[in-house]
Amino acid sequence: MGDQSHGIDTAILHRVAEEVHAIAESGVEVGIVIGAGNIFRGKGLADAGMDRVTGDHMGMLATVMNCLALQDAIESKGSICRVMSALSIHQVCEDYVLRRAIRHLEKGRVVIFGAGTGNPFFTTDSAGSLRAIEIQADVLIKATKVDGVYDSDPMKNPDAKRYDRLTYDEVLTQNLAIMDATAIVLCKEQNMPLRIFNLNKEGDLAKVVKDLSIGTSVVPGGDA
Repeated sequence: MGDQSHGIDTAILHRVAEEVHAIAESGVEVGIVIGAGNIFRGKGLADAGMDRVTGDHMGMLATVMNCLALQDAIESKGSICRVMSALSIHQVCEDYVLRRAIRHLEKGRVVIFGAGTGNPFFTTDSAGSLRAIEIQADVLIKATKVDGVYDSDPMKNPDAKRYDRLTYDEVLTQNLAIMDATAIVLCKEQNMPLRIFNLNKEGDLAKVVKDLSIGTSVVPGGDA
């Protein structure tokens, strides 16, 4: 969305695509989950009176629009990319099938997972956690607007404390708003390492895969 009120900022789109391409070119297997807050949020429609299931399905379809835009941008940089949707939309993308997704990754293709989990009431955070666990990712990276996890909102509190490392128990106990609770519990139960970083800082996406000093790491309790 960039600085726009809605929609897709093509400059941001191509910058992110370039950084994803750089990661893929380095030999790292890349899977991506995208939300659709730049278009609209299903929960927002539900709060305004629409049936929640209908709103969530509309939100899932909107994520596919973002997926297709990013796929086009990534392929323009030189990487092969596949969009796999949890909802069947055969004319524009593949159905999500775990073994096929893993095969794409093994062949060096970037895989973008669309339509969330395919179920209402589950957020993109939960979809990201689920897909990372299913493909047995080494780390789940959460892209945000801030450079890590803070004990309060750094946009409102200039004295907010930034954490370099946390455990999942600390995140849950302190009610730190990293991801929704379902996503956090999924990661905790499956020992999935999580890293949070600022997507708006140019170059950090290409670095965060290997540079542990970027962002905040959330790890199982015994690894803190």
